Amino acid sequence: MTALCVRHLRALAPLCLLAMALVLGATSSRAVADELIVVHLDEARIIKLPDRATTVVIGNPLIADISVQAGGVTVVTGKSFGATNFVVMDKAGAILTEHAVQVEGPIDQTVVMYRGVNRETYSCMPDCAPRITLGDDTKFFTEAMAQVSARNAQSLAAGAGAH
Repeated sequence: MTALCVRHLRALAPLCLLAMALVLGATSSRAVADELIVVHLDEARIIKLPDRATTVVIGNPLIADISVQAGGVTVVTGKSFGATNFVVMDKAGAILTEHAVQVEGPIDQTVVMYRGVNRETYSCMPDCAPRITLGDDTKFFTEAMAQVSARNAQSLAAGAGAH
């Protein structure tokens, strides 16, 4: 395109400059929109929002959750496997930034056991114990969740009695 502008086609020079500006603008704004935040399932990442941010919209809150704290500190939590995005806007509705969010599997040491078509996941740090993981057999998942819920309820009750 630059060669076309240089070859005595002065009448096309403004069009060439406009075309180059549009191409550069598209690629630079695309780089911001494609900024990928990778978070692991059941983990959180901290990011900083632009100063003028007033609104954050998450594409799919079943995949990731966003919590904005004072000073623009933002917590992105992986809730389910998959990909989504979030958009940050100012009070006039102008888009300040957009991020893609990819939620990946756990990074802890796990063992996956298959019993026919039924899957069970165990966290092995250092001993293996049932891990609540999306995609596991419903019975296994439900029993592990019931145990965790019962333990949490007992902890809360014991803590409330200490006051």
